[in-house]
Amino acid sequence: MPLRDTSAHQAATDRTFQVDLRGLVDLLSHHLYSSPRVYLRELLQNAVDALTARHAIESHGAFGIRLYADGSVVRVEDDGVGLTEADVHTFLATIGRSSKRADGIAEQRADFIGQFGIGLLSCFLVADEIHVLSRSARTPGAPAVEWRGRGDGSYTVRTLPASARPRPGTTVTLTPRADAGEWTRPAQVHALARHFGSLLRHPVTFDDGTGGPGAPVNPEPAPWARTHPTPGARSRALAAYGADVFGFTPLDTIELDLPAVGLKGIACVLPEAVPAGRRHGHRVHVKGMLLSEQAEEILPEWAFFVRCVVDAESLRPTASRESLYEDDTLAAVRDALAERLRAWIARAAASDPDLLHRFLQAHHLAVKSLAVHDDEILRMLLPWLPFETTDGHCTLDEFARTHRTVLVTSSVEEFRQVAAIASAAGLGVVNGGYTYDRELVHRLPEIRPEATVADLDPATLTAHLDPVDRETELAAAAYLARARDALAVFDCDVALRTFQPASAPALLVDSREARHERTRSQLAREQEGGLWGDILGALRQEAPRAQLILNQLNPLVRTAVTIDEPELARTSAEALYGQAAMLSRRPLRPAESSLINRSFLDLLAHALRKDS
Repeated sequence: MPLRDTSAHQAATDRTFQVDLRGLVDLLSHHLYSSPRVYLRELLQNAVDALTARHAIESHGAFGIRLYADGSVVRVEDDGVGLTEADVHTFLATIGRSSKRADGIAEQRADFIGQFGIGLLSCFLVADEIHVLSRSARTPGAPAVEWRGRGDGSYTVRTLPASARPRPGTTVTLTPRADAGEWTRPAQVHALARHFGSLLRHPVTFDDGTGGPGAPVNPEPAPWARTHPTPGARSRALAAYGADVFGFTPLDTIELDLPAVGLKGIACVLPEAVPAGRRHGHRVHVKGMLLSEQAEEILPEWAFFVRCVVDAESLRPTASRESLYEDDTLAAVRDALAERLRAWIARAAASDPDLLHRFLQAHHLAVKSLAVHDDEILRMLLPWLPFETTDGHCTLDEFARTHRTVLVTSSVEEFRQVAAIASAAGLGVVNGGYTYDRELVHRLPEIRPEATVADLDPATLTAHLDPVDRETELAAAAYLARARDALAVFDCDVALRTFQPASAPALLVDSREARHERTRSQLAREQEGGLWGDILGALRQEAPRAQLILNQLNPLVRTAVTIDEPELARTSAEALYGQAAMLSRRPLRPAESSLINRSFLDLLAHALRKDS
């Protein structure tokens, strides 16, 4: 049934939304703000913005913010621009409207921290009533205005004589609820004020009602704004500040200064390695007010080796004012800070080898992740980066001096299979199984054109193993045939060679890709005739075989190849396979684990029978 047009019969009536204030406060507390403690940040923020507006009309004057908490009330008083009665009706009675829009201040919004006009509502997280007493600095002799707002959504406004507040500005007083004591005790209010406002540019004091002088909340300017007698003294002071904020002594501090966006701060280099990809939060202040302690977005992902404290003018906070709004400005700041970190690495590489060595010891993975995508860092630091090689842990620069051809494995287990044998054969092999390593090793010729890099494959290794003489091969033929038959279930061939070290009885050459292909072929055979089997069959390639290479130089192998008893020959071949598989340090398949247990027990039983 089509909708009927009633416009000709009934005029539309404009209505306004009815707001359930308690429901809105619950929404703020559970979804917008991370904790009720933000009420004090919002009060400080409003006071700072009022002072900013006051300075716009009176450039000279000693204006500040005073906090008071004695357990029964929390009060925030400022010498800011204040409010008229009309302002109170317009801005305190309308949820979502910001007083920063008044009297042409909209053009100066960049000077203010608050952008959303809902901060006062956060006070209802800890109190059922908000009392505001204000007097405007815009009108000489203006009366004072009192506003009382309650959690049920009602409010009252009264005009009072100017004597009710002798000086222009605003006082906000909260009577905390009984369940809000955790956030409104005097010591906690003082701690929150220092937490959020330690870098504010206006003087803030705190009074706990005991009669003593007010304690300064922000007695000193930001640490990067202070002067020091020497560069060394400045560096030590910044490191001490970083240790106080983050709880660790920085390996070094990097000063951050982006005048275009009014950003200043420091990056503290972590003294120890952190897991790859784990990103630390950074402390971000906006115009001196702490915005977030967990702002990951200020730096790129690869910069997880530093933690930052910054204060910025032009970054935009989100509605909760607890994180940064992702926009072009933030993206430009992130890129610029990344350049500062690159520049620090370049300076360390050029002028402080000891610092660079300590940095790379702790954070080589972070630098490798950066070098993969940054040609400048690659050229600068690739020769210095440590890798696991057949010569031990060393830099590529050292390794390339010894080995003109650098071979690199595709996995950690492949490296562990061949490391001892390759080293004895004089091959230079780098473990390429760790994140970024294989890709970086292949870029070595860009830095050292005389170096050659190639992937290590089984053929390369076996080509460096010496064959045995013909008579030895013929004498061992019967044993090798029985060994191949015993290991056929693993698609494994058996060969006899000589190689160093002589202590190694056998080498199992088997790549992960080869095992996967054999597993797929086996599944295709098991599923033959079905749809899944047809799919696997279409993907099937010739399954590469593993190879167990026995070392003729090893005394145990020389004895084994002379065994005439078929069952004992089979068991010894299985035992040699199992030992070689364990030395490769790859995960064992259930059948291999079973083989190792069975061959051990069979050999033990044979030894006991022989002794008896």
